[in-house]
Amino acid sequence: MPDDQPEDIVLHLLRDMRERMATKDDIANVNTSIADLHSDVNSLRADVASDLLELGKNTSDQISGLCRAVMEYHSSVIGHGMIISDLEARVRRLEQRFETEGS
Repeated sequence: MPDDQPEDIVLHLLRDMRERMATKDDIANVNTSIADLHSDVNSLRADVASDLLELGKNTSDQISGLCRAVMEYHSSVIGHGMIISDLEARVRRLEQRFETEGS
């Protein structure tokens, strides 16, 4: 019987190993899951790229609009500034005239 015992231990260990090993079906399921995941990642990549392009276009449009608004504001302010400057110059000339005529 002592010869039987080592053989039983080896058989027992081999059976344990076989139970723990993945079967062909398990490997096929993992491969299918990996393929599905790869497909999902590619779809997500395409969605992100599309979203980034749209974001870039929207941002560009907003920046253009902002630049246009700033230019219009500056034109308006400069235009009013010129008018105010002209008005201030006229007021100064009138003040100087009154000062010279009054003296």
